[in-house]
Amino acid sequence: MILLGQPVNDQTIFEANSLSKPVFALSVLTLVDQGKINLDTPIYNDAMKDLRDRIALVTGGSRGIGAAIAVALAKAGADVAVNYRERAEAANAVCSEITGMGRKAIAVQADVSVAADVKRMAAEIEAHLGGIAILINNAGIAHPRKLEEIAEAEWDEVLTVNLKSVFLVTQAVIGGMRQRRWGRIINLSSVAAQTGGAVGAHYAASKAGIIGLTHSCASSFVRDGITVNAIAPALIGTDMVTSNPNANPNLIPMGHFGSTDDIASVAVMLAMNAEQASSSFATWLIRVLMG
Repeated sequence: MILLGQPVNDQTIFEANSLSKPVFALSVLTLVDQGKINLDTPIYNDAMKDLRDRIALVTGGSRGIGAAIAVALAKAGADVAVNYRERAEAANAVCSEITGMGRKAIAVQADVSVAADVKRMAAEIEAHLGGIAILINNAGIAHPRKLEEIAEAEWDEVLTVNLKSVFLVTQAVIGGMRQRRWGRIINLSSVAAQTGGAVGAHYAASKAGIIGLTHSCASSFVRDGITVNAIAPALIGTDMVTSNPNANPNLIPMGHFGSTDDIASVAVMLAMNAEQASSSFATWLIRVLMG
């Protein structure tokens, strides 16, 4: 995998790494100063610690990318709250897999686009697991439509679920992260934020908004020991993608859909970032994974 981005010290880092499969990646962050590519400064190195004693919340964690990230975080040592809106059985299955590893897990029902639900969810997690240290904003919906077919209500629904939820959940957990002076926020955007994608303008706009929100939060929270990053996958082999008639694996350079494990690997890498704000760590990076 190739990572390209802008850390807090304004030095552009370009790093080559590897995942379970070869994946090409490009950053939404362009090189501001062409002379600032540093091949010797690692984003992920031996100074990074595991996630024991960290509490993670994964929104939309009952299936697909969310479920893969929840399990991967648990393998790295975290206790995990698996949020779901409707799929209680699937969320409980993810929790069973996590508890089978000896980690704690709870399934928490909440519509993360509704402020009251988010507040209740955060309180429930704190009561059962502890303060949320790692937030994965993954919840999202996709209704493939041509622009002229998108009703106003559908536009509002997609922007509310995909973008407003990131704002609401981040707002709910940031106070605790600031008090503890440690936090990792990882937002799931999409390559559609740059390319338009295969779903529609409503979806692309919501995912582009996540990138803007990521930039704003990263610069606001970095002095409190909190990193904020985004992952922008292309077509990953989830139900959301495989049910979309416009999502063709031939659109991917490698000719097949990506794996949820690829995305989970990047999420864990970002969560296992350097512990101190004074360290060289990654924030304000958007990883665009294009197989």
